[in-house]
Amino acid sequence: MRHLYTFQLIDAVARAGSMRRAAEDMNITASALTRRINRFEAEFGAEVFERLPGGVRLNPAGELLLHHYRAMQSDLSRVQGQVADLSGVRRGHVSIACSQATLPYFLPEQIALYRAAHPGVTFTVNVRDRAQAEQELATYSSDLALVFEPVYLVDFEVIHIAPQPVHVIMQPSHPLARKTELRLRDCLDVPHVVPSAKYGVRHLLDYAARRGVRRVSPVIETESFELIRHYVLHENLIGFQIPIGLEDRADGALVYRPISERDVQPGGLILGQMRGRTLPVASARFAMQLASALKAYG
Repeated sequence: MRHLYTFQLIDAVARAGSMRRAAEDMNITASALTRRINRFEAEFGAEVFERLPGGVRLNPAGELLLHHYRAMQSDLSRVQGQVADLSGVRRGHVSIACSQATLPYFLPEQIALYRAAHPGVTFTVNVRDRAQAEQELATYSSDLALVFEPVYLVDFEVIHIAPQPVHVIMQPSHPLARKTELRLRDCLDVPHVVPSAKYGVRHLLDYAARRGVRRVSPVIETESFELIRHYVLHENLIGFQIPIGLEDRADGALVYRPISERDVQPGGLILGQMRGRTLPVASARFAMQLASALKAYG
């Protein structure tokens, strides 16, 4: 739709932070892009970018404009989905911001299941931490968020909550693997690898440790849950994860044990959308499927 092209260019510049990089992304010349932005600003009656020595960034007027464009995009996608339903053709696009723990097993299975019934639907999966996921909803960058322990919940409309106790992952030969119940103090007394502070699992561990006048002192801190899962195979220490990101290993290379809820309360894996927003048809239906699947987790 040609009348939206200028808005697409503005969005591209905002994401890239540079006219030159945005021009490359959009496959036009930098001079043509600059002229188009300048012409739009003249017609609009206000500049939308702050020109900086190293690039550009949206000013307050630009942020308002871009929010309007993304909201308009969302409404258009919803109408397109409804029109597709009228013709009996299931099309559309679903964008979801999600925690890393949902990536190895849960989301691939759910997306494949949905596309088996609606092969015309496409997906964008954005891996985000718990604060970033909420920002994705507020800026219309994602339709849905599936995130562990969101931070703010101000504009977050909860669709479903699945409780997730924090689990210890380790080799079967680790001394803690023989215990029938794991206490947090036992875990903190042995070498451990943990997620960085911006992730929900670490938030729960830090909070519980402070209550017991302890601290989490990892030998490795990482943003990658994949690294945690694989590193414990190389060194006989422990890591932490939530059940939705774990798989029963037939080879017995790893075992999983929950930490006692007397020490660490389960966190919430929350499926949500932006408060008050009417989702596109494909996203609304996928949200219903996810909510149903999450019921298996409590």
